[in-house]
Amino acid sequence: LWVFFVESVCEDPEVIAENIVQVKLGSPDYTNCNTEEAMEDFKKRIKCYENSYETLDEVLDRHLSYIKIMDVGRRYLVNQVQDHIQSRIVYYLMNIHITPRSIYLCRHGESDLNVKGCIGGDSGLSPRGKEFAKYLRQFIQSQEISDLKVWTSQMKRTIQTAEAVSVPYEQWKALNEIDAGVCEEMMYEEIQQHYPLEFAMRDQDKYRYRYPKGESYEDLVQRLEPVIMELERQENVLVICHQAVMRCLLAYFLDKTAEELPYLKCPLHTVLKLTPVAYGCKVESIYLNVDAVNTHRERPENVEVSRMAEEALLTVPAHQ
Repeated sequence: LWVFFVESVCEDPEVIAENIVQVKLGSPDYTNCNTEEAMEDFKKRIKCYENSYETLDEVLDRHLSYIKIMDVGRRYLVNQVQDHIQSRIVYYLMNIHITPRSIYLCRHGESDLNVKGCIGGDSGLSPRGKEFAKYLRQFIQSQEISDLKVWTSQMKRTIQTAEAVSVPYEQWKALNEIDAGVCEEMMYEEIQQHYPLEFAMRDQDKYRYRYPKGESYEDLVQRLEPVIMELERQENVLVICHQAVMRCLLAYFLDKTAEELPYLKCPLHTVLKLTPVAYGCKVESIYLNVDAVNTHRERPENVEVSRMAEEALLTVPAHQ
């Protein structure tokens, strides 16, 4: 078992003051204090901490594995990285930043296969999907976002959505929708008819279940790691993606469990604006007033292999 130390040392008075305002003033300790009193009190606390705090020493602790972060990333000291996990931790910590920014997540506009109630595939946008793309363009313009980057998958429906937004965009294969394998382009009713065992097994453990010749949510999370790392490095980004992909990204930023992740609601024609704040993420949901089919299927009560078809299909959303 390797122990890895992470130390953050900040001596920049401006960064400290900003941190106190953003993080500490909202704590119960300072409920009835004005800003100046709270600032002074917390600076006194810092002085007390300094008296008992032991920093990592380059010479005395040269045998230890650690990363030392100075002034929120202005300088780093990395020592004795022992394995892959530690190197990933270092990579992650050297790429995150505290610059105020927002991440905009949305799915592509409604697709032709969405309307038919089919999963996966690579169809184009429906008329309502094209309408949403126009509204998305207006919304993005109204936000007046500086240096916005736009990312899409390599699938037709996200590219068509981005084209209508009329901004440069970057395609990521890693953002492609979960691969449903033999179930691609099938309706849930067809999956139940042809693969009832698979349908039940997926309901039993949706996160870990892997479609035959396809992927699981667990696989998708692994595939999205480079995207998440890059999102942490960037400032303002609009990600036009897919239901399962958006669930994974949302679960990361909102700290959701593997059990919660596959059932997060990510409706069509809705933009989620994520703004990282101290100890979490602020979420704003903006519906762009263009109707779309519902593609969210809740977990049915009966997930047994022996269930009746009617029970398996109880939570399938309405479609054509």
